[in-house]
Amino acid sequence: MAASRDAEIRKDVQTYYGQVLKQSADLQTNACVTAARPVPKHIQEALKNVHEEVALRYYGCGLVIPERLENCWILDLGSGSGRDCYVLSQLVGETGHVTGVDMTESQVDMAKKYIEYHMEKYGFQTPNVTFHHGYIEKLEETGIKNESYDIVISNCVINLVPDKQQVLQEVYRVLKHGGELYFSDVYASLELPEEIRTHRVLWGECLGGALCWKDLAILAQKIGFCRPRLVTANLITVQNKELEGVIGDCRFVSATFRLFKLPKTGPAKRCQVIYNGGITGHEEELTFDANFTFKEGELVEVDEETAAILKNSRFAQDFLIRPIGEKLPTCSGCSALASKDIITDPFKLAEECGRAKSRCPPDGAGGCCDTISS
Repeated sequence: MAASRDAEIRKDVQTYYGQVLKQSADLQTNACVTAARPVPKHIQEALKNVHEEVALRYYGCGLVIPERLENCWILDLGSGSGRDCYVLSQLVGETGHVTGVDMTESQVDMAKKYIEYHMEKYGFQTPNVTFHHGYIEKLEETGIKNESYDIVISNCVINLVPDKQQVLQEVYRVLKHGGELYFSDVYASLELPEEIRTHRVLWGECLGGALCWKDLAILAQKIGFCRPRLVTANLITVQNKELEGVIGDCRFVSATFRLFKLPKTGPAKRCQVIYNGGITGHEEELTFDANFTFKEGELVEVDEETAAILKNSRFAQDFLIRPIGEKLPTCSGCSALASKDIITDPFKLAEECGRAKSRCPPDGAGGCCDTISS
């Protein structure tokens, strides 16, 4: 019965994104339309190079682009028309690689259509991007091997899959140790009732399949990831009277999280770290998540898990990491962990950022926690 229901959902989603939607303006809710914040210059330039037809067929929740991408192998789950893949292919460079997987064949065909166009525009002799038609919960069927990627990204797609645990298990399988899942998605404030979970339009609009935000941490840690790191969050307003009546008291939020797959080592300890600076687009300041912003040369005390992530991920080369109490080179300031109120609830973060934006001048560019959009 469950398999039959999952197959029906897949068919509905394929129809919705392959035939019903022709452009972003066809969306019936604003679930996939988030407020903008300033986009780093190097990403703005990369976006300008993406073919117009590819960009037009894009339906994500913004632009999901993590930091330090040079030479990385990146997998995009639900790559659609390929916009994010073509942006990333510029950022990883010719020696990196980007793979896109999508279950809607017409979207994959659209992405493949412009491979040669983009490689010529970037000046790459060999294509560094590939696209596969397949299911993101069945990556093995597309030939994707164990521990073969540095980063997996996903943009408002995991909510469209009935079996979220299987998706996360597949991501964990294909990530290298120290690798990261960096993804934006829609989350619900509570367990969704049947009338929402079976509503075809709400599924297609990324609401019907939304996971309760508290369940993400349970699933992630069950599989082996570190606890989710909340990066940004925005409250969703549906602005569709008929659909609002179906949703009732349930609230939704668009949030970006990062999940790390760390090697099995001994227990980590709190550390003091100094950001060396220099990451492209984040030379002087790196906003790692909603709780930690690292300024170049500033000493920051971090908890055990953050220390383990910085030591074992692609960020290791960007930080000076030492045990607490050890004398470090002169730094510009110090931030103590004890004073931090760690935020894990995306609804709380979205509300706090909403209040902060209301206090900003009218010409302020974006907010503290908006998902980047073009």
